[in-house]
Amino acid sequence: MQVKQIMSGSPKTVTPETGLLEVVSLMCLYRYSGLPVMEGEKMVGFIAEKDVLHKLFPTLEDMMSEGLGSVDFDEMMGKYRQVVNLQVKDLMTPNVITVTPDEHILKAATTMVRHKFRRIPVADAGRLVGMLSLGDIHKALFQANISAGLCK
Repeated sequence: MQVKQIMSGSPKTVTPETGLLEVVSLMCLYRYSGLPVMEGEKMVGFIAEKDVLHKLFPTLEDMMSEGLGSVDFDEMMGKYRQVVNLQVKDLMTPNVITVTPDEHILKAATTMVRHKFRRIPVADAGRLVGMLSLGDIHKALFQANISAGLCK
């Protein structure tokens, strides 16, 4: 089974200049775990929930100097307001890993698991054509096995 058979087409995208407040609103309202970042037709990055939340984590220096037990996590939660006032370009991952539409779904799943992705862009000759999630893959495997009578 190929990625193109189960991917979501026409994914929601953002630009590097999109405000993070808009992005986190989309993530929370529509349960997007990540969004491709586009400049025109070119994918220039990816912004994921973990990119946003990572800005709230204590730094290694904080943990070394204060110890994890003395980090004020409630104070760190207050930094969220500062984070959502940034733009996508401030936090996005610039070198995007993609899968192709003709790739086998288990090969795509291997790439996703190896990189700890829940969602990955699907690109054909460098052009964004869809998104694939681990949930899409799992659902396809389940349905294929139910229809083949393998799961009872």
